[in-house]
Amino acid sequence: MTDHTVKAFDDDINALRALIAEMGGLTEDAIDNAMKALTTRNLDLAKQVVAGDTRIDELDAHIERLVVQTIALRAPLADDLREIVAVLKISGIVERMADYAKNIAKRVETVTANSRMEPLSLLPSMAEIAREMVKSALDAFIARDAKLALQVIERDRAVDDFYNSIFRTMVTFMMENQKMISESAHVLFIAKNLERIGDHATNIAEMVHYVATGEKPPEREKSSMIDPMER
Repeated sequence: MTDHTVKAFDDDINALRALIAEMGGLTEDAIDNAMKALTTRNLDLAKQVVAGDTRIDELDAHIERLVVQTIALRAPLADDLREIVAVLKISGIVERMADYAKNIAKRVETVTANSRMEPLSLLPSMAEIAREMVKSALDAFIARDAKLALQVIERDRAVDDFYNSIFRTMVTFMMENQKMISESAHVLFIAKNLERIGDHATNIAEMVHYVATGEKPPEREKSSMIDPMER
C-alpha cells in the first residue's frame, strides 16, 4: 500500500478501536448499573439500563458500516484483514453482552419483590468478575496484549463456579419454597446472563490472542455440570 493508503488505514483502525472502547465502556456500565438496580431495588436505574441499550446498538451498526467501508476502500491483507474481521466480531459480541445486562435490568422489578433468596447475595460478586473480564478483554484488544487475554480466559472458571453454586442453591430453594418457583427462575436467568457475559468476554480474549499471535489459545476446561438452561 502507498503511504497515503497506509495512513488512511491506520486512521480507520484507530477510529474502530475508539468505537469499540466506547461501546465496551457503555456495556461495562450497563452490567454495573443493572446489578446496582437489582441490589438497591432501584427501578428507575433499571429503566435507564434498558433505555441505554439503544446507543450500544447504534455503535454496533456504525462499526459494521465502517468495517465494510474500510475493507472496500483499503483492501487490507494478512494481519490487517485479521484485525478488521476481529473488530466486526468483537462488536457483535459486545452488543450481545449489553443485551444480557438489559435482560438483567428487565427482571429487577420481579426479583426485588422477594428478598429472602440467599443466592441474591452471590450475584454481585459474580457480576463484578464478569464485568472485570469484559474490561480486561477489551483492554487486551486495544493493546493487542496476548498475555492479558490469557488471564481473561483463565478467569472464566470463577464465573462458572459461581453459576454452578447459585444453580444448585436455587434448585434446593425452589424445592423447599414451591410458591416462589417463578421468582426463583428469574434469579437463575440473571445468573445465566452473567455466566454468558463471562463466556463472551472469554471469546473476545481468544480472538485477541489469535490476532496478536496468529495462534489459538489453549483449549478451555469445560464444566462437567449438565445445565438445563444452556441454549
